[in-house]
Amino acid sequence: MNRYALYLIASMLLVGSNVGIGKSIVASVPVPLFALLRFVIALAVLWPLLRPSKMKRVARAEWINLFLQALFGTFGFTLLMLNGVARTSAVAAGVITSTMPAVVALFAWFFLKEKPGGRAFASIALAVVGVVIVNVAQSGGVHAGGAGSLAGNLMVVGAVCCESLYVILSRRLTQTLPAIDICAYTHGLGFLLMLPLGLPSALAFDWSAVDWGTWALVGWYALSASVFSFWLWMKGIRHVAGSLAGVFSAVLPIAAALYGMAFLGERPTLAHGVALACVMAGILLASLRRGPRESRESGV
Repeated sequence: MNRYALYLIASMLLVGSNVGIGKSIVASVPVPLFALLRFVIALAVLWPLLRPSKMKRVARAEWINLFLQALFGTFGFTLLMLNGVARTSAVAAGVITSTMPAVVALFAWFFLKEKPGGRAFASIALAVVGVVIVNVAQSGGVHAGGAGSLAGNLMVVGAVCCESLYVILSRRLTQTLPAIDICAYTHGLGFLLMLPLGLPSALAFDWSAVDWGTWALVGWYALSASVFSFWLWMKGIRHVAGSLAGVFSAVLPIAAALYGMAFLGERPTLAHGVALACVMAGILLASLRRGPRESRESGV
């Protein structure tokens, strides 16, 4: 395994563990305040990229695209994911989040008219089955708080849809702007969107009521979600075939489950295992090398 594959694995490990870390944090920090702090900390690192002279060269159409990316990929994703993990388990959230490659393929079909091939259709179907299994199991009263878990799962599904829209919107923009600049601009816009929600929470919150360990987790979450995982993924994806990228998503739910079991006392159920098997089978199926007929159908 080369170092670029390790970059992708490390990126997915960070994303997966952040599902559980976010759940640990929202137990004592309000979601609007935590979401705002994520942007504040990220911008403390990314601010050198926000030079006015460089930003003036960004076209109006690019700014519209950047705003939509910030609305869905940073603002919407952050609020839905954090509210979701506050209501469901890290294991369930990890399984649902791992459906992102299938959701991206589905959105590419709807919005970019990139018709998926047979394997992609099967991958999408398996991802949907996996999400349905998790939701049916928890809404059926498998454990206490099933209704709350169902609401949390649906919020995580919404977060996955928001992030998938971010990926779709970024496809064209990465042809004209450096990826790290896109990251900085979308986080700057995300901060402005989050400020009206997070500022009242920050003013009313008793900051001394939270221990330093939790604040350290807040700092780590912000840096790993906004800077480290992004850099590692972009560093690795340049040297790994796109058809293999989805395979590395398998690391995400594993990392989320391990964190949930080690630090949150969660125990995966049979339903989680079956759902994860469906999602992983779909990712592996979609990542297999396509034949000539499938390539022609997808326009490649």
